[in-house]
Amino acid sequence: MDTIIEKVNPCQPDEKIMEQAGKRIAAGELVAFPTETVYGLGGDALRPEAAAKIYAAKGRPSDNPLIVHIADFSDMERVAREVPAQAKKLADAFWPGPLTMIVWKSDEVPSATTGGMDTVAVRMPNHPVALELIRKSGCLIAAPSANTSGRPSPTEAKHVAEDLSGRIAMILDGGPVGIGIESTIIDLTEKKPMVLRPGYITPKMLSDVLGQEVVMDPGIIAADDTTKPKAPGMKYKHYAPKADMVIVDGEETAVIAKINELTKQRRTEGKKVAVIATEETRKHYHADVVLCIGKRSDEDAIAQHLYQILRECDDLDVGEIYSESFQTPRIGQAIMNRLLKAAGHTVIQV
Repeated sequence: MDTIIEKVNPCQPDEKIMEQAGKRIAAGELVAFPTETVYGLGGDALRPEAAAKIYAAKGRPSDNPLIVHIADFSDMERVAREVPAQAKKLADAFWPGPLTMIVWKSDEVPSATTGGMDTVAVRMPNHPVALELIRKSGCLIAAPSANTSGRPSPTEAKHVAEDLSGRIAMILDGGPVGIGIESTIIDLTEKKPMVLRPGYITPKMLSDVLGQEVVMDPGIIAADDTTKPKAPGMKYKHYAPKADMVIVDGEETAVIAKINELTKQRRTEGKKVAVIATEETRKHYHADVVLCIGKRSDEDAIAQHLYQILRECDDLDVGEIYSESFQTPRIGQAIMNRLLKAAGHTVIQV
């Protein structure tokens, strides 16, 4: 299959290109497109065969549910058995935006889209290209990240092409995304709302809108595999570069010393070593490659650059990666969740 790549203005996408992309979705084909979080791989959410194509293209386990993307809140009534009052409150506050809500699914949503579950994950993306694609297709669009399963999520169209060229019909290139990590997922089917995946929208922000405590699934922040996450997708290794990756956590000078010690050992073994550092610490490392993820004070930049840097490690063909940890105040939990998954929960405390 030849994959068509079309450049689109992320603010004012070309109508003809969007119509072409919409027709492909409506015909049961797959189209990758930008959102404000990462690039998504879209297919008709209400056609089981489209879901099957998504799983096949990604090499994704079929028990890992797909998120249904909508362009209007009224579409929630199509996919949900009933729309909770909490969903309306959260939508008013955060949609369109990087928040996915889990509700009980309607009969209209095939189990192929939901990974066999009785719930459905729904979000309204905050990106003109994504919203226009939904509207032009006349479909609700199921879309996981547009990468092969387990690889770092794509934040640029070239990342999608690296992973999926020849497997999907079309890629809409809207340039780099804004946020760089996937949406927060909140489960509204329990008595107490629970975050199943941390993201840009924090539990505190959700609690403030709902007027009640929003809890975090303990399985997604555990540093080992003894606590199982509630969301099926979070049990798999994700976001991983090809090289082994280790996170070193602790006081700054001790982290630098430990990473340099480990780097020296690996280099004597003939391995090419990369270090993921911040603007403040990059000059202190002696690795083959030192990749700067941004200033520690700018956690939005850290999130935005994370997957790009993990892919850069692959391009540079490094044999070992050491990363500082990022316990930043607002979205540090989301950043560390992705790093832990990428490192297979390999952490050294110093």
